[in-house]
Parts: sequence; structure tokens; C-alpha cells
Amino acid sequence: MTGFALGVDQEEWCGQLRALAAERLRPLAEKGEPGRVNRPLLAALGELGLLERVFASGALELCLLRESLAYGCTEAETALALQGLGAYPVLRAGSEEQRERWLPGVRAGRAVAAFALSEPGAGSDAAALALAATADPAVAPAAGGGWRLSGEKCWISNAPEADFYTVFARTGEGPGAKGVSAFLVPADRPGLSGAALDMLSPHPIGSLTFDGVPVGPRDLLGEPGRGFRVAMDTLNLFRPSVGAFAVGMARAALDATLAYTADRTAFGGTLSDLQAVAHRVAEMATRTEAARLLVYAAAGAYDRGAGDVPRRAAMAKLLATETAQYVVDHAVQLHGAVALRRGHLLEHLYREVRAPRIYEGASEVQRTIIAKELYAGVVTR
Repeated sequence: MTGFALGVDQEEWCGQLRALAAERLRPLAEKGEPGRVNRPLLAALGELGLLERVFASGALELCLLRESLAYGCTEAETALALQGLGAYPVLRAGSEEQRERWLPGVRAGRAVAAFALSEPGAGSDAAALALAATADPAVAPAAGGGWRLSGEKCWISNAPEADFYTVFARTGEGPGAKGVSAFLVPADRPGLSGAALDMLSPHPIGSLTFDGVPVGPRDLLGEPGRGFRVAMDTLNLFRPSVGAFAVGMARAALDATLAYTADRTAFGGTLSDLQAVAHRVAEMATRTEAARLLVYAAAGAYDRGAGDVPRRAAMAKLLATETAQYVVDHAVQLHGAVALRRGHLLEHLYREVRAPRIYEGASEVQRTIIAKELYAGVVTR
């Protein structure tokens, strides 16, 4: 995919999504409590059929959806994305029983999903996770035994309020990533508890404690020892769309800056008359467009089943999230003190834009992935 342009129908759909986010979803988001799951907002996303689109669409459509919602209501975008992240492993690797039990509720916005990979000592190095799944024949004896989960998860979006968790634990079939299995763990499973974390970003994030939580073969997502692949398949889809989320925020900040600098009078004219301001805005626009093109190139590669998806996905997330940070920061600078006032769009975006450079693989991890993929194709003497 060497270029990207939306068709007329796609442009109209994106415009409808931006208007829907601003007019229908933003009021619901504003009624929510920061750091808590906003169930009325999720229900609205389900009612509007947007959660269904997360599971029925390819990467390109998912990116369009996330970018457009982020432009008008970041809370709605994040609520939608977290449902997809938590439940996509069930769609891809779950049993028919698991899909029938949980996915209708996720699509309707009734059941809250969460993706539980990170731990206090295993964030960027996800293969180093230590949550132990210890074999216990007393768990599910009719199925040949199960496991008990012991340890902690941390920085888990939607925790501790989710209704179920996609949990990655070490079952020990091999070293590193080879010994990790994925489980679907309902929130009411005995021994599972959690606590909310007070974070900079406004969406819910918490920690989870597993005190001998019983899981059986029917809770497995895929095969034992193949859980890390489940995690990576999910991240390869969602990393470009994290970039789309970032692009949506960057475009919102850019448009706000264009309007403000074209109208704000200073030094005998408008701010846009000042070359320093105009050149800064031009740089913001150019970086945003470049990031957007890379995001949709990665999404197109995913939908085509290209072999270089991990590299493209990493590049897209890296450039888009770093660009969004740059654009929002400079938008605040050009607005001045007004942008620092609580409740201003840019004050909100300034808090939202920082986390995507860390979650689903920090920028440094993306650079490592890109370099590894590049060198894998080099033939040495």
C-alpha cells in the first residue's frame, strides 16, 4: 500500500462518526467518573452498532473508527478499543462455548472486557511475565485437572471493574514466551481481587491479585503454551489502531490550533500572520499527515495478510504516538494559558496523549521490534 485516500462513502462515514462522537457520546462521557468504567457510554456504543464493527471489520476500518471517534470523544474511543482488546483473543482463539457466552454481551456493551498481560515486573518485556499457573488435579478433575493462578497483574485497563479478563500466565511448557498460556477468567472467580490505580489518563486502570484462582481446560484460550501468540496476534491488529487513536487526537489539536491562531489578535494582526506560528502549524500538519499515511499503510498490510505486519504495525504506532505528543504539546504552546485551564480540549488531550507512547509496547519497544525485523532480512557473510 503505497498511498492512501478515502473513498466518498468512507469520508461520509468518518464525518458521521465525528459528529456522533461530539453530539451523542461526549455528553455521556462528561457524565462519567474519571478512572471508572462508564457503562452508559459502553451501552450507547453497543446500541449504535459500533462495538459490533470492532469485531466485524478489518484493520483499516478499525483505524477509521478509532481515529474518527478520537477526534470527537476520546473517552468513547478508548471504551470501544478496550472492549476490542480484551475480547479479541476470545474471538480469535476462544472455544465456541466461550464466544457464545461472552461476545454478545461485549458487542452490546453489557459485558466489560479487559486484556491482562502486564505485571509489576513485566511491562515492556511481556515474555518475562511471572503470573504462575500451577497444575492442580483437584481443579476440573473430570477434564483431567486444571491450574491455579498465583501472582499479580498491573496497569490493566478496565480493572478491577471488568466482567472478565483475558489473562496470560506461565504454565511452563518451555522457557520465555514458549511457556505462556492464555485464559478467560470471569471476574467472580474465587481468589481474584483488584484495586483501582489513580493515573494521569482518565480511563480506568487497575491492578489484579490472583490468590490461587482456579482455571480449567474450558478456560483456556487456544492451546497450552501458545498464549503468547494469542497476545501478539491481538497486539499486531491493535497497534496500528493505537496509531489511529493518536492521529485522531493530533487532528483535533491541529484543527483547534488553526481556528485559534487564525482568529487570535496579537502584535497588530493575527497569530497566523507571524511566520514562527505559521511554520509551526505547517510542521504540525505535515507530521500528522505522515503519521496518518503510515497508520493506514500498516492497516492495509494487515488486511492483505502481508508478512511484514509486525514491522509496519510497530512503525505506525511509534510515529503516530510520538507525533500526537508533538502536535498536542505545540498546540498548547500556541494557545497559551487558556489551554491549561481544566476542561479545555487541549488540557484534556494533553493528559490523554501521554499514555499511548507507553501502552501496548512503549516507543522503545517499537524501535526494538522494527530493528529486529529489519536485521532479520539482512544476509551476512
